[in-house]
Amino acid sequence: MTETLRFGVWAAVHGSRAALQDPDEPFDASWERNKRLVLEAEALGYDSTLIAQHTFNPHRPDFDQLDAWTAAAALAALTTRIELIAAIKPQLFHPAVLAKMALQIEAISKGRFAINLVNAWNKVEFERTGLNFAEHDDRYVYGRDWISIVSRLIAGESVTHQSENFDLKDCALFPRNTYRARPTIYVGGESTPARDLVADHGDVWFINGQPLEDVAALIADVRRRPRRAPPLRFGLSAFVIARETAAEAHEVHEHLIALAAKDAPVRTVQRANTDPKVVMLQTLAKAPRVGSNGGTGAGLVGSYDEVAERIQAFHALGIELFMLQFQPFEAEMARFAREIFPRVKRDAASPKARASS
Repeated sequence: MTETLRFGVWAAVHGSRAALQDPDEPFDASWERNKRLVLEAEALGYDSTLIAQHTFNPHRPDFDQLDAWTAAAALAALTTRIELIAAIKPQLFHPAVLAKMALQIEAISKGRFAINLVNAWNKVEFERTGLNFAEHDDRYVYGRDWISIVSRLIAGESVTHQSENFDLKDCALFPRNTYRARPTIYVGGESTPARDLVADHGDVWFINGQPLEDVAALIADVRRRPRRAPPLRFGLSAFVIARETAAEAHEVHEHLIALAAKDAPVRTVQRANTDPKVVMLQTLAKAPRVGSNGGTGAGLVGSYDEVAERIQAFHALGIELFMLQFQPFEAEMARFAREIFPRVKRDAASPKARASS
C-alpha cells in the first residue's frame, strides 16, 4: 500500500446512477447541477471527478446528456484543486484534435486534467450518427493506434505516424504543457484486449465495482503483463450506501433496488444496445446491485466502520482512487465525506496500517 488513497465522484452527466424514478433525486443532468456537484465535491475534500462521455443519454434518447469535454473545460476554469477526468471514445475524435483539446484543458486547469480512454459499448451512439461500430476487438486495435498518437502529442513530441487508420506528418502541438510531462491517462475495460492496452499505454486502470477477491485477481493479472512505463496504478468504481448500522444500509439498498426495478423497460433497451462482448455487461449480471460500472458490486454497503474497513482492504490490494456514486447524490456525497473520510484517515494512521505499507 504505497499510493495515496484518493476519492472521486462520478459527475451526473446523465442523471441518477441507481434509479431514474427516485422522488428523492429527480432527474437532472444539467450543466448547472453538475457544476454545483463538482464544486461541492471539491469543497468537501474529494480529489477527482470523472465526466463520462456520451453523445446521447444511454438510458433514454429523449433524456438530457451533458457533454463531457466542454463541461471539463468549464470546470477547469471554475475549480482550483480537484482532478478533472474526461472520458473519450477514440472513434469520435481524430487524435490530433483530441490532443489539442486535452492540452488546452490542461492549461486552463493548471495541470489537473486527465483522459479516460474507453473503447465504447453503446451501439446506438454510433449508428445514429452514421459512424462505424466495429467489432469489440477491432475497436481496441483502433484505440491502441489512437492512444499511441495522443500520448505522444500531449507529451510534446513531434509525431510522424502512418497506419491503416492515421497519417500524421511532423505533427506537433503548441503551446506545450508547462505543468508536467503530460496529462494522466486512465483506461477502462476488463477484456483481454483492454488489459493489454492499459499495460502498454495507461497510467491508471479503472476497474468496475466487484468483490475484493475478483479485484485482486484482475490486478494480479495485469501486473504480470510486460510494461516499460512506471508501475501501473489502479482505480475502482463503487456505489456507496453507508449508515450508522449495516441493517440501515441494507434497507436503503433494497429500497433502491425496488426503485431501479421500475426502470426495467429502459434497462432492456439499454442491454439490447450494448455490445454483448463488453465485459462490464457480464460483471453487472452477476448479482442484484444498483449503480453503473459495477455499482454496489464492490460491497461498499454497510455501517460506516464496515465501509471504511472495506475501502482499506481494497487499498491494500493497490486501489489508489475510488470513483464513487451515490443516490441522492449530493446528500450522500456529503455524508461520506463527514463519516468515512475521518475513519479512513484514522485507520491509515494506525500502527498496523503503517506496518503494512
